[in-house]
Amino acid sequence: MAVPKKRTSRSKSRLRKANWKRKAYFNSKKSLSLAKSLLTGKSNSFVYLEIIEDKLEGDN
Repeated sequence: MAVPKKRTSRSKSRLRKANWKRKAYFNSKKSLSLAKSLLTGKSNSFVYLEIIEDKLEGDN
């Protein structure tokens, strides 16, 4: 089993944690922006199937 030889410094671990949080922040910001554009119908970058309720009700 691999064991680290020395303890990781606080600054290094804090840098890694900050970088991880920064990536998570930008990913959440991007997904929220995409969700907003889907709700308004202005999305050009995301392809999805749009189900029309009138057609579903007419089949029955």
